[in-house]
Amino acid sequence: MDLVIQNLVSPIVLSFVLGMIACWVRSDLEIPGALYQGLSIYLLFAIGLKGGAAVSETPIGDLFAPAVATCILGILTPVSAFLLLRYVGRLSRVDASATAAHYGSVSAVTFLAALEATKAAGLDPEGYLAALVAILEIPGIIIGLMLAQNLRGGGIKQAIHEILTGKSILLLVGAMIIGTVCGTQKVDTVAPFFITPFKGVLCLFLLELGIVAARRLKDLSAAGWMIVVLACVLPMIHGVAGLFAGVLSGMTQGGAAVLGAMVGSASYIAAPAAVRIALPKASPGIYLTMALGITFPFNLAVGIPVLIALAPWVESIALP
Repeated sequence: MDLVIQNLVSPIVLSFVLGMIACWVRSDLEIPGALYQGLSIYLLFAIGLKGGAAVSETPIGDLFAPAVATCILGILTPVSAFLLLRYVGRLSRVDASATAAHYGSVSAVTFLAALEATKAAGLDPEGYLAALVAILEIPGIIIGLMLAQNLRGGGIKQAIHEILTGKSILLLVGAMIIGTVCGTQKVDTVAPFFITPFKGVLCLFLLELGIVAARRLKDLSAAGWMIVVLACVLPMIHGVAGLFAGVLSGMTQGGAAVLGAMVGSASYIAAPAAVRIALPKASPGIYLTMALGITFPFNLAVGIPVLIALAPWVESIALP
């Protein structure tokens, strides 16, 4: 319970709550579209840059097992999400595959919130975790899209191109390469802009996400109660799987908990862009409501603290 309260009472989470409240009371508060895009570019570049600097100091042997585990999870999670959404949630094949693409991918903001929560809990997650964000982003979306039988070849081709050249992957991978090539010492020269103000920028970004999420909650009545349940169950199933994978691949408790939060998250930046192209008939009211309106706040309030609390227990089971 203390971990839940600790995670909720932070500027980052409370900024998200403020955004939701602003929507509910019909305030005229909003983040201009251009500024929102600028904030997302800043955050993605900063994540990649910091991750690249950490990778430059990490022996390849330490990174190999977590990277392989992350790639495997990126393949398995969209399949499990699709089966549950299709046969338990009773979604159409196209809606189930579109939503599975979101749950197979990763939310960069959930990753950041998990990093802060583990540090607040006294744990020290690995610095190379940003590299795993990029690894997890791609296969989950592609597998999810391929689960739709009626997907045309041109559609999947265009969607993959969109994923690989979209701002999320391009900024993450590009900044990571820059950070890896330059190393920690040179990255420190731009730290006053990219590292120090990072949490403040994240608060503004979450303020806007709170507004967007509150608007999406109105779609729940059409989605049905089982979809709401699955939006809470999927992050826990995937999160615990990620936690075990992290521990078994040699990560610390903090790193494994962050990996679990990443695997249990749902993308709402890269995945929607790809789904719009490949599966235009899929309902945004379902996949966006689940990913952003339910799973994201659920992970902030419940998922991340639970995974942090489970980390010692999982380690004792996986590594007796």
